[in-house]
Amino acid sequence: MPKPPSPNPSTKKNDAPAAAARNTDSGPGRVDPAAGGDMAARRMADVQQVAAAMPHNGNKALEHGFEDGTNPPAGQAVEAPSRLVGASTLSEENDSPKVGTAALDGLNATTESLDRVRVDSTGRVLTTNQGVAIADNQNSLKYGVRGPVLLEDFVLREKITHFDHERIPERIVHARGSGAHGFFECLRPQTELTMAAPFREAGKRTPVFVRFSTVAGERGSKDTARDVRGFAVKFYTEEGNWDLVGNNMPVFFIQDAMKFPDLVHAVKPEPHHQMPQAASAHDTFWDFVSLMPESTHMLMWVMSDRAIPRSFATMQGFGVHTFRLVNEQGRSVFCKFHWTPVAGTHSLVWDEAVKISGADPDFHRRDLWERIEAGNYPEYELSLQVFTEEQAERFSFDILDATKIVPEELVPLVPVGRMVLNRNPDNFFAETEQVAFCTAQVIPGIDFSNDPLLAGRIHSYVDTQISRLGGPNFHELPINAPLAQVHNNQRDGMHRQAIHRGRVAYEPNSLAGGCPFQAGAAQGFVTVPARIRAEEEQGKVRAKPEKFADHYTQARLFYESQTPVEQCHIANAFRFELSKVTVPAIRERMVASLRNASEDLALKVAQGLGMDPLPDPMPLALPDPAAPEVTKSPALSLLFRPGDGTIKGRKVALLVAPGVRAAPLLQLQQALLAQGAVGRLVGPRIGPMPTAEGDAIDADASLENEPGFLFDALVLPDGAEAIAALAQDGHTAEFIRDQFRHCKTILVFGGSRELLAQAGVPAALAKAQAQGGTGLVFADEGGEPAAAEAFLQALAKHRHFGRETDPPLA
Repeated sequence: MPKPPSPNPSTKKNDAPAAAARNTDSGPGRVDPAAGGDMAARRMADVQQVAAAMPHNGNKALEHGFEDGTNPPAGQAVEAPSRLVGASTLSEENDSPKVGTAALDGLNATTESLDRVRVDSTGRVLTTNQGVAIADNQNSLKYGVRGPVLLEDFVLREKITHFDHERIPERIVHARGSGAHGFFECLRPQTELTMAAPFREAGKRTPVFVRFSTVAGERGSKDTARDVRGFAVKFYTEEGNWDLVGNNMPVFFIQDAMKFPDLVHAVKPEPHHQMPQAASAHDTFWDFVSLMPESTHMLMWVMSDRAIPRSFATMQGFGVHTFRLVNEQGRSVFCKFHWTPVAGTHSLVWDEAVKISGADPDFHRRDLWERIEAGNYPEYELSLQVFTEEQAERFSFDILDATKIVPEELVPLVPVGRMVLNRNPDNFFAETEQVAFCTAQVIPGIDFSNDPLLAGRIHSYVDTQISRLGGPNFHELPINAPLAQVHNNQRDGMHRQAIHRGRVAYEPNSLAGGCPFQAGAAQGFVTVPARIRAEEEQGKVRAKPEKFADHYTQARLFYESQTPVEQCHIANAFRFELSKVTVPAIRERMVASLRNASEDLALKVAQGLGMDPLPDPMPLALPDPAAPEVTKSPALSLLFRPGDGTIKGRKVALLVAPGVRAAPLLQLQQALLAQGAVGRLVGPRIGPMPTAEGDAIDADASLENEPGFLFDALVLPDGAEAIAALAQDGHTAEFIRDQFRHCKTILVFGGSRELLAQAGVPAALAKAQAQGGTGLVFADEGGEPAAAEAFLQALAKHRHFGRETDPPLA
C-alpha cells in the first residue's frame, strides 16, 4: 500500500474516519464522503456510496408472472467511484514476482490460452511439489540399508500422500451435527391418506436415525450460535429409506433454489478474512437479505429465541416444504410435517447462549447424549397438516412458497405418531458424520410438490455427497477451461485455480456495485417457454407466481403472534446483528424493509441503532397483497407450548462451601432426581467439605469450571460459615447475576439473602416484583419443605421474564 502523505503538524486533523475504517466488526452510524482521510477511509466512503445507491432491489417487482419470466431485465449495477470498492485488501498494490500486481479490470486470466499452464519436462530433473530437486526416486530413506523407514522422508511422504489423498472434510452447510437412533411409532392407520409404510397400522414401529445440526458453522464451531437448526430424520422402512430433511423453523429465507448459493455465500464467513465463524451478524448476510424482502418472515424466526434453543429435545422440527401424500388408489393431498417435542419448546436467552459457547461449545451435543444415557429419552409428536389442491387455491398465499406457513388456525395439526430417541451412536464418525440425507429419498406414498426450493434440494443433496468424494472445480482444469470469460459467484472447493478479488460472492449485492450482474434477455440465455401441452397458456419459465411477491404479511403475522417479551428479544436481536454491520446504508435498507412488517419493530431497531429519522419504507413488490385469513396465531409463540410441565433433563446448581447446612440441599437433590432433573453440588472447589451437621459433602463441580449460565436454576445454601466463604469468591456474584439476568429460578435458603445483596440483585427486584412472577423463592429455617416445593413448581416454568430488563440491571 502506498505510504500516506505526511501530516501537516500545523493543521488540525480529524482522524475519526481513518480510525473507524480500520474496524471489521462494526462501523459508524454515518459515513461522510467529504471527510477525507487515508486510503482505508476513502474505501469506506466509496463502499457506502455504492451501497447507498441501491436503497432497494429495483428489479424485485419484475420477477413475478409469466411475461416477466420470458423477458428478464439486466441486473442492477452501479459504477464504483474507485477500484478500492472491489479490492479484497488495501495491500494489493504491493507486488512481487509471486503475487504479481492487482487484478486487471474485468479480467478472468484463468480463461487465457493453455500456454499459461503447459509443462515441458525435457532436460529437467525430478522435483518435489515445492521445486526441490530429488536425488533418489528409487528408495525410501532408512536407518541403514536393512533398517526401518524414517518418518523424516518428506519425499516419500509427499509422493504417497499425493497418490492416496484427499477428501473434502465436511459438509458445506449443516457441518456441525449430533445424532441419535430411535423409533417412530404410528398412532393410528393413515391408509386413507397414504400408502407410506410407517403409517399403515397402529403401533407399528419404524427404526429411525436423526441428525440435528447448525447450518452456518463449521464442524468444530459452537452449538449455541444464533442459527437455524437442521432436523433430519431417516426412516428405515421395509420399502426403502425415507428421509424427512427439515429444520427447526417451518419457513426459509428464499423462495427458489436459484438463490441458495447466494444465501450461503452471504451468511458464511466473509471470504477476504474468513470472519465471523458461525454467525450472521456481519455485512454480507445483511446486505443480501436486505435486498431480498422475501427473507423477512424467516428473519423474524431467526431473530426470535427459536434460533437459540435450550436443547435439541426442546425444539420443534418441520419438513418446511409442501409435500404430497398418495394413497393406494392414487389419490393425493398436500401435506406439511410437524415435529413437536413432548418436553415443550424452550430456548436460551442471548447473553446465556454467548457465555455457554465459551464455557461449553458442545452444550447441545452433550445435552442430547446425557439425556439418552440417563434414560430421559427425547420424544416428539409427528403431526400432519393435510389439505387439498382446491383448498390451497383459496389461500391468500401460495403453498409452494417456502417463505410461508399454513397457520394452524387455517389447517389444524393432526397427530399421527411419536418418535423416541433411545440410543446414542457407537461411533460418531461411522454414524453421525457419515450419514447422508437427501430429500429425493422417498418411498411409495410420499411425493413432491412443485416447490421450486424443494426441486433444487432434490438435486443438491446427492450432488453434495458426490462432491465430498471429489471436487466441484473440474471446470477449472486446463483442458476444461473455456476461452470465453467466466465471471460468477462460485467460490472455493478443492483445486480452485482462480483468485477472486473482493469480498462479495453473491447477487444481488450493493457492496460491489451489483457486479457481476445478470445479463438480461438482450445478452443472456433465456429458456424457450415450451409448454407441456399445446392448449396450456404457460410453459417452462424462470419466474415466480404472483403471490410469492407478498413478502411481509406472514412476517407481520409471526411478529404480532409473539408475546411482548419475545417481541423485545426479536428487536434486540436485530439491533445486535445490525450493529455489527459496517456499512450504514445496509442498516438503513434493512430497517426500511422491517417497516413493511411492523412499524413497532422497525422503530425499536432504529432507536437501538441511533437511526433518526426512520428511512422510508421499502417499495413493495406486491403493492396490494391479499387480506390474510389469520392475523394472529398464538401457536407461533414459543411460550404457547410449555410442554408436559415436567423438569426432566434440567440441571440445577446447589452451591456449597465448608459449614453449609447440608440437609435441605440433599433433600432437594433427591426430589430433583425423582423428577428426572439433576442437582449438582457446586463449591468454591471440587471435593469433600465439612457441613454444619458435622458430616462431609462432596462437591462434584466448582464455581470456576461450571459457570452459572450452564444451569437451569440456582439454589443458595444456608449456614453462616458457608455463606461467608461463598461471599469471598468473586465467582459467586457472577453466578447469581447470570442466573438472575437469564430469568432462571433461584431458591434462597436462610442467610443467603446476603449473597443476593452482594451480587447487586435487590436493586433489580423492584421491576420484577411489579410485573410478578419473579422466580425467586425464599426459605427460612423450618420452612424449607414448602419452599422446595414452590421452587420445583417455579422451575417447571423454565423462565421468569417478568424480571428481564434491557439493559440488565444486575
